[in-house]
Amino acid sequence: MMTMILIAIAAGFASALMFASIISGALISLLLLYFTPLPLMVAGLGWGPLAATIGGIGAATGLGAIFGLPICIPFVVMMALPAWWLGHLALLGRPAADAGPSEGATPAPPAMEWYPIGRLLLWLAGFGTLSTMATLLTLGTDAATITEVLRGALLRVLGPRSAASGNEIQQRIDVALMILPAAFAISAMTMLMLNFWLAARITATSGRLRRSWPDLRSTELPPMTLAALSAAIAFCFSSGLLAMLAHAVTAALLLAYALVGFAVLHTLTVGLKGRGLWLACTYTMVVLSGGWLIVAMAALGIADAIFGFRQRFLHNKRPPPLPAS
Repeated sequence: MMTMILIAIAAGFASALMFASIISGALISLLLLYFTPLPLMVAGLGWGPLAATIGGIGAATGLGAIFGLPICIPFVVMMALPAWWLGHLALLGRPAADAGPSEGATPAPPAMEWYPIGRLLLWLAGFGTLSTMATLLTLGTDAATITEVLRGALLRVLGPRSAASGNEIQQRIDVALMILPAAFAISAMTMLMLNFWLAARITATSGRLRRSWPDLRSTELPPMTLAALSAAIAFCFSSGLLAMLAHAVTAALLLAYALVGFAVLHTLTVGLKGRGLWLACTYTMVVLSGGWLIVAMAALGIADAIFGFRQRFLHNKRPPPLPAS
């Protein structure tokens, strides 16, 4: 117990220090900010969600006492809360339903059914959306105010060229303002996902991970996710804060389906000659395209959710039953 508390305090101190480094304005602080939830996630996966809770509360209390609520609340919403909840869900497990009684003198431990990766992915999308809306609401309480603050920030970044270039720059700024909520959601979700994967790898390597490593090729989202995505796309054509929320939700869910698309790709290429080369070329094209091929992967993930490509492929791959003797 004492070891867990010490680990939790150390993780909270590290996360708080990394989050507060942004105040310095140094370039390295951006990298430290990006990996702020990592210590808490390692504590949560390796020593249980209580460790992440103690570390998060300690870090938030210290940040609030030194810098006030404007620093404390974003840390809790964007870093501590996801680290605790994701660690809690990842360690949820129950004996598999088909695990029968073992034969022999020493019974084998029952096979465990762990919390599905697809549902964890959905929670990551939710936290990405929550972080986006929390960030936007710090700029204003209505869409018009948020838009004007973002427009002013973009004009300051562009400098004097924006005033001299006329309508073309203004049109580009208007397009940027439309996609910023989606870009924020994708960035926040990617940050949490990368940190969670690194934390799982670290704890698995150290032998502290208390669940088996999942087969990521079998990742699939809950069936109702497609309905939620359709509703979010429909609300994108509304206005105000609702449209901003819809853009964030749509972007996060499309990224989740893109990851499912990659899982489908890894499944469909099993047994293919030169599989490693084909996958390497695909990932290289995704990076070089600036991320636009992510849309194609999201379409593949959605198509699999509708038509069940992986189930058909795996069914065809099964060996035929042995003839009766």
